[in-house]
Amino acid sequence: MAKSIKKYLIWLSVALAASACGGASETNTNPTTTPETSTTTPTTTTTTTTENATITLVTHDSFSISEETLEAFTDQTGINVELLQAGDAGTMVSQAILTSSNPLGDVMFGVDNTFLARALNADLFEPYQSPNLSAVPEEFQLDPENRVTPIDYGDVCVNYWVDALPSDPPQTLEDLTDPALADQLVVQHPETSSPGLAFLLATIAGTNDWQQFWANLASNGVTVTAGWEDAYYGDFIAGGGDRSMVVSYASSPPAEVLFAAEPTDTAPTEVLLDSCFRQIEFAGVLAGTDHPTQAQALIDFMLTPTFQNDVPLNMFVFPVLSSATLPQVFVDHARVASDPLTISPEEIEANRDEWTERWVEIVLG
Repeated sequence: MAKSIKKYLIWLSVALAASACGGASETNTNPTTTPETSTTTPTTTTTTTTENATITLVTHDSFSISEETLEAFTDQTGINVELLQAGDAGTMVSQAILTSSNPLGDVMFGVDNTFLARALNADLFEPYQSPNLSAVPEEFQLDPENRVTPIDYGDVCVNYWVDALPSDPPQTLEDLTDPALADQLVVQHPETSSPGLAFLLATIAGTNDWQQFWANLASNGVTVTAGWEDAYYGDFIAGGGDRSMVVSYASSPPAEVLFAAEPTDTAPTEVLLDSCFRQIEFAGVLAGTDHPTQAQALIDFMLTPTFQNDVPLNMFVFPVLSSATLPQVFVDHARVASDPLTISPEEIEANRDEWTERWVEIVLG
């Protein structure tokens, strides 16, 4: 596996995570399909300043966008953007809460569904409704007070190496407990890994008895790693391991094609869509910013085609604008669950510790 695919896929390993309860998913053969929404075209940012201003965008470590995109924002507005990367999504939110009286920056990008309720309960953001929000499907707009704005989304799902499965491909979550697939699945620890937490949430939302499901997985030889990289490039076949199934992302197959060591038109991996848990990332104006107008302009810009079209091949997630242009490799190889598994941010926040502690008892003893 080429080193470049590792670089791009690892950007995915810091979470996104959940939303509002769903059921089993069906294959969507057109990954460009997104929910119906307004035909309103997002407007180009036109905010101007009387002098050059600099604002700080606080992000998680997985954030990546091209220099040309940020330069376009500066050219349009006169506003310069400095990036402050603050660890994974959970660490970023925790730091923001601790420094809320003297915020680290002006805008935060990357708070996801698993930490959304925590961030909103801490009053981290100032309400702001972007004029471009009308072009975003309502299913992504989880905060009715518009303290945060949806920017991108993706699905955490079980991936499998097509040619290495010892039996027919799994079709449902329950199939993962089939003895024919014993010793084939590697997952991440939900207390140390965002995709690990997302997959735990998927099993809570998508099985009749998640605790029994995990007991069955443990009996069927599931193995656990601390993080995504250890799983994908350790135990999974992509990294030379002997496991044919791994918790990863629905956008991993196009990355496998794009960064393959040898040119290919066929992804070696496929996605179990029944296991997909929807993650949505948000941006918001940090309360206490000294530059609220400039911060709002950046939020607006994140919902323009210039920014949205740059998202897929930089962060390997999907832009929230239905009108965004997807690269052909996404159209051909990415998967989108038509009915993804979700849990509300409030329910996640209320139960996260109890769920993860119980998971440890069942799986790790």
